[in-house]
Amino acid sequence: MERIRAYVALGSNLADPRAQVQRAFEELDALPDSACVARSPLYRSEAVGPPQPDYINAVAALDTELDAWALLEALQAIERAHRRLRVIRWGPRTLDLDLLLFDELRQDDPRLILPHPRMHERAFVLYPLFDIAPDLHIPGHGELATLLARCPPLAMERLQGENENQE
Repeated sequence: MERIRAYVALGSNLADPRAQVQRAFEELDALPDSACVARSPLYRSEAVGPPQPDYINAVAALDTELDAWALLEALQAIERAHRRLRVIRWGPRTLDLDLLLFDELRQDDPRLILPHPRMHERAFVLYPLFDIAPDLHIPGHGELATLLARCPPLAMERLQGENENQE
């Protein structure tokens, strides 16, 4: 079966967020028929939503033979293993894994929208994504570099020396 390139956003702001994200990178690499081929540096960003601790964010590139639905299920299983609770929309969490892109697939389903519906306006997604895929085109939104230029990194800090093993 053909391998597809997928991009996954990682975020955590509870229970040692750096460790949560680092462990999630390893778990992504261990997914069946998949390989984590690039990891962005970690970023600290202010939370969107109700008052809560800052987030640690990153993006991973995966080459996978899983279909989009199977990958979504695998990501949600990793979240559950990290004791992710879905109580408050945009609330604090131990781990959040969002499927951003699955090759050029465009999907509009209540459980899975691709590309991720708000990725093009979120600095905490665009900056780490640019670190590992600067020439990326976002279906329906255009070139990543153009999107990045419109999205200043307000209240966001790249954490030096973290995950410098880019693609």
